[in-house]
Amino acid sequence: MKKPIAITTGEPAGVGPDIALRAALLQAHVPMVLLGDRDFLAHRAKEFNLTISLVDYMPNQILAPSTIAVQHIPLMKPCVAGRLNSDNAGYVLKILDSAIDGCVNQQFSAVVTGPIHKAVINQAGILFYGHTEYFAQKLNVLHPVMLFVSENLRMAFATTHIPLKSVPEKLTASLLEAVIEVLHANLMSQFRLAKPHILVSALNPHAGEEGFLGQEEINIIHPVVLKLRHQGMHVEGPFSADTIYQRQQTTQADAILMMYHDQGLSTFKCLSFGHSVNMTLGLPMIRTSVDHGTALSLAGTGKAKPTSLLAAILLADQLVNRQIT
Repeated sequence: MKKPIAITTGEPAGVGPDIALRAALLQAHVPMVLLGDRDFLAHRAKEFNLTISLVDYMPNQILAPSTIAVQHIPLMKPCVAGRLNSDNAGYVLKILDSAIDGCVNQQFSAVVTGPIHKAVINQAGILFYGHTEYFAQKLNVLHPVMLFVSENLRMAFATTHIPLKSVPEKLTASLLEAVIEVLHANLMSQFRLAKPHILVSALNPHAGEEGFLGQEEINIIHPVVLKLRHQGMHVEGPFSADTIYQRQQTTQADAILMMYHDQGLSTFKCLSFGHSVNMTLGLPMIRTSVDHGTALSLAGTGKAKPTSLLAAILLADQLVNRQIT
């Protein structure tokens, strides 16, 4: 039997449990198991009048229609939709640890993560930057790469969840080269592109204006691009971040590499928010995720749409079965 995909239900006060339940019903043809508090999920399903049965997950189990397998991880404190409680931060991390362990032990075929709330985990005294960094730390991966995928665009980032003021210091030639190599290798292995075409953005406005607006393009980005081109990669740049999207559409490049989080995601989410997928490259497993946060105001209302989670599940399933074309 096919190994199931682990779906982490994320921050319990957010929309993660809501969309996980709905997605599990809508993508019933994909083997999956929800990770979270079974009783809490059952209560949330009852509030939504969902006709489903939640059963404890067992390997190789055959499920009846409208039945969802749950790997039970109990809440640490009772949870109310929309109300964060730092006492449940450990619960959120236990879910992630169970998903990671299940993939390492080949119990699960992939992990799809629901949204979490970074601040409430940090408020619990646990230093936490995000899924990308957490998975990398747990799996001893030095250079994880965040990649967002939509129908018409793939966008990766040289840096991840760090303060904006730290980006220039973090952006070194060795980091940039490593990130491009991970991106290039995964575009070949995961997305089956024989020779990926990657566009690299500048860091500064107008690509630095020949050094008048910054030296990073001259000292770091352009030399790395040239080095990798000499090694045979189809890499171009640096291009100004405000025109790189048009260039990607014109050249039909396979991916864009931006220098920092909001430099790219502000535009990316305007184009495809709610329908795109966040995934982590460089891990020894497949990990995809939603493109949105916990949406506390929608939690428990039944109004949260599972479209991004459905896309993340579909992409994970395609990657598992190597059906990307």
